[in-house]
Amino acid sequence: MKQKILFAVFFLMALPAIVSSAYAASPIEGLLERIDKGASKKFIIETVKSSTDFFELDQKDDKVVVRGNNYVSIATGVNWYLKYHAHIHLSWNGMKAKLPAKLPAVPHKERHETGMNLRYDFNYCTFSYTMAFWDWERWEQEIDWLALHGINMPLALVGADVVWYNVLQKLGYSKEEVNNFVAGPAFQAWWLMNNLEGWGGPNPDNWYKQQEVLQKKILKRMREYGIEPVLPGYSGMVPDNAKKKLGLNVTDPDNWGSYRRPAFLQPTDPRFTEIADIYYKELNRLYGKANYYCMDPFHEGGSVKGVDLDATGQAIMKAMKRNNPQAAWVVQAWGANPRHDMIKNLNRGDLIVLDLFSESCPQWGETESKWHRPDGFDGHDWIFCMLLNFGGNVGLHGKMQHLINAFEKARASRFGETLRGVGLTMEGSENNPVMFELLCELPWHNGPIDKDEWLKNYATARYGKAHPAVEEAWLILSNSIYNCPVASTQQGTHESIFCARPSKNAYQASSWSEMSDYYNPQDVIRAAGLFLSAAEEFRGNNNYEYDLIDIVRQAVAEKGRLVHTVMKEAIQAGEAQLFDAAGQRFLRLILLQDELLGTRKEFRVGEWIGKARKLGKTGQEKDLYEWNARTQITTWGDRAAANNGGLHDYAHREWNGLLRDFYHKRWQVWVEHTSQELRGTSRPAIDWYAIEEPWTKATNPYSSLPEGNSIDVARRVYDEAVRGN
Repeated sequence: MKQKILFAVFFLMALPAIVSSAYAASPIEGLLERIDKGASKKFIIETVKSSTDFFELDQKDDKVVVRGNNYVSIATGVNWYLKYHAHIHLSWNGMKAKLPAKLPAVPHKERHETGMNLRYDFNYCTFSYTMAFWDWERWEQEIDWLALHGINMPLALVGADVVWYNVLQKLGYSKEEVNNFVAGPAFQAWWLMNNLEGWGGPNPDNWYKQQEVLQKKILKRMREYGIEPVLPGYSGMVPDNAKKKLGLNVTDPDNWGSYRRPAFLQPTDPRFTEIADIYYKELNRLYGKANYYCMDPFHEGGSVKGVDLDATGQAIMKAMKRNNPQAAWVVQAWGANPRHDMIKNLNRGDLIVLDLFSESCPQWGETESKWHRPDGFDGHDWIFCMLLNFGGNVGLHGKMQHLINAFEKARASRFGETLRGVGLTMEGSENNPVMFELLCELPWHNGPIDKDEWLKNYATARYGKAHPAVEEAWLILSNSIYNCPVASTQQGTHESIFCARPSKNAYQASSWSEMSDYYNPQDVIRAAGLFLSAAEEFRGNNNYEYDLIDIVRQAVAEKGRLVHTVMKEAIQAGEAQLFDAAGQRFLRLILLQDELLGTRKEFRVGEWIGKARKLGKTGQEKDLYEWNARTQITTWGDRAAANNGGLHDYAHREWNGLLRDFYHKRWQVWVEHTSQELRGTSRPAIDWYAIEEPWTKATNPYSSLPEGNSIDVARRVYDEAVRGN
């Protein structure tokens, strides 16, 4: 009897923990509670076995039923319901919402299914251009976003440096030598793609400790959802001194721009197997085994001289299969990669190719792009991807109608037999939510989407209600700046002239954008005016105010480009007074842009720098991370990399603070310099790097807190900058 009483007492004491554990057992309930406390009680979640990914929306009494074959499908269904039934749009700029006390009923059962069972997310570069300084709170929101948008195989690179730290120490490298190899927080993407070593470091011990803890949290949450992470596998990369230090048979490292690449360990070296096994053992110990591994040797011009590509592919595959016989190798199709000879003899089903730039430079087969592969990917499975953004640059951009058409063309082609899904492969995220939303929906529609109808529904969902002026604005944008020509290989947004190194002939900010004038800037300006005309009806609406600032920002940038043309013509005509007037107008536009963007934390450089400094445990660590953050978005590298390597301004951002203190300063120097030259005063050439570098080393504070009301400031900026009032 005494034992029974003790057991009952113990059970009652443990009951809250048991209930809590059961409650937390469903990641969908946790997701709903993070969206809005109490939201999980308004839904019925049902899991149904099926070999096809699907979700259904249904109604039972006053509760909405969402059923699907797994948690990701169910989360996708939740998102679909919120968008198209409750008119609540969750995006990276707002992952919380206030749900109505009684949810709108689902009028009839609605089912969506897809044969595109692989939905991928992230580029190596995303982990540097956007995620370099994310903490768990931000990652938790992102993983929820992944599930809500049907993503089931995201790249998961956080903490890869910890694996390498431990592996190299096992191979006899000192801590100092390891840190000469591992890149700093804002540059690890290019280190992991075998492009450079050490730049941005050395990393403090705390960095590695934090990243290990963070990656374990990330993977735990992904696996709770049933999301399969793509972990970094072993591709043959070793430090460039591995020949001398370890006696390995390696290729002679070449350069990526002005940076020395890591060496490549020849697959014929007997230690290839040994080092690969050490690597996977350490990866497993830290983060567990995965069913997908990414390996991208010879990225962006990596030399294959003297390399047996067939043997390389076999060695990389065998090492992965020894670790997990069920795993698949995920490889990026970018430029000449993956090399035909490296993949041609690999078993079908063991390799998944990411056609990284499908919307502009597709490689999958029946295309006319410059990277066209007549035979596609040699019969291997592949994923249709949208790159969209380069360098994390800010700007409206996309190929909206073409994206729909290109996906349907791929799905209907003979290469559609090996098409397994869609992927988001942007270099930087937290921009252009409309394009990411469109891509994620494509697999869940039975046929081609009607662009205009979809956009109308998107606007209603995003802002909570329909409005004719807003719909018209989006239609104009979709047929202009979001209608980049099919044949264009432009690298992302039509870059702001404000962010370019100043000159009479300044046009693009980064070295490789391939941009051209494909739309009428007056269309963007008109769309901004229409959007602004509806502002009072959406005051306080988070999504609307974010988009308003972004669209008006684009309109001001368009005006800046038009004024720059006047400056150029004034120089050519030798009209000093006209140049001075246009120059002052141009500089004023930059400051107006800065003020406009200061109303949203997403457009403040203080948000980026603040996250970097927050990760530091000591003042020295905070300063290192801030230097990483500042350098990446401006000079990118040292003088040689910025100038000779062309990397300056590659990751430029139209951000509050950066516009005022960096871009405005550059243009002000040039305007004054040019004005004096027009008046006959000879001046030495401007050393732009000498002007830029001090900002990268500064630690003056920038707030992340918004200043001013978005609508009021947008109206005033639009009136002065665009209308000239």
